[in-house]
Amino acid sequence: MYVIVDHREIVADSYVSGFSREGFSSLGLGDDEFKEWLESASEGDLDAVEGFLLGDFDTRPTYPEIIRNHCSAPIIALSDVKSLTQTLELFTAGIDDVVRKPVHVREIVARSDAVRRRMSGAPKPAAPGRLQVFFDGRDPEVDGEPLLLPRRERHILEYLVKNSRRRVTKAQIFNTIYGIFNDDVDESVVEGHMSKLRKKLRLKLGHDVIDAKRYLGYQFVG
Repeated sequence: MYVIVDHREIVADSYVSGFSREGFSSLGLGDDEFKEWLESASEGDLDAVEGFLLGDFDTRPTYPEIIRNHCSAPIIALSDVKSLTQTLELFTAGIDDVVRKPVHVREIVARSDAVRRRMSGAPKPAAPGRLQVFFDGRDPEVDGEPLLLPRRERHILEYLVKNSRRRVTKAQIFNTIYGIFNDDVDESVVEGHMSKLRKKLRLKLGHDVIDAKRYLGYQFVG
C-alpha cells in the first residue's frame, strides 16, 4: 500500500486513482489528517505501507522525522518545480528520493523498491535462477518465458520476494494488496489468490517456492 500526503484533495485523489489503475492499493490523506492516522495506526497497518508519497506543502521537510518514528518505508517527495535548493533541503531533511512531476505511478513504485533495496539489502529486481521476479509491472519469467499472472497474484508474489527473509501473515498480504480500509473484500480472499499462485508456480517449476504454514503465514523460499 502507498500513502499519498497532500493538502490538495484533487492531487491525492489523482494519485490514488493512478495506483488503482495499476493494481496497487493506496490511501490519500491531507497533511493534518495524515499525522492523526500515523499516530493511531497499528503495527500491522504500518507494516503494509510500501512507500510514502509527499506532495508539495510548507511543512513537508518536518515529515521524514515524524514518519521515521513510526515506519521505515521509503519516503518520496513530489516536486512541482525544478529547484536544486529545494531538492537539497529535502534530502537533508531525510527524504529518500525526489521526483519531478508529472510522474507515472509505476516509476514511483520502481523508485520506492530501489530505495527499499538500498535500505534493507532486499533481493534485486531480477533474481538469478529459473524464476525471475520483476517490480516494474512486468510479469515474472520462468526459464526466460513470461508467466502471465493476474495483477493481484503478481503483486502477492512480488511482496513475498521483497520480504523473503521473513514470514508474512495473511493479514499483512491483504493490507498490502487491498489496502487497510477496504471493507468490501474479506481477508480470506488471500487464500484463494495464494492457492492459484502456488499451483501455477509449482506446475512451471516442479516444486513449491512459497512455504505456507497454518496460522503463521507464507514465505518465499525460492
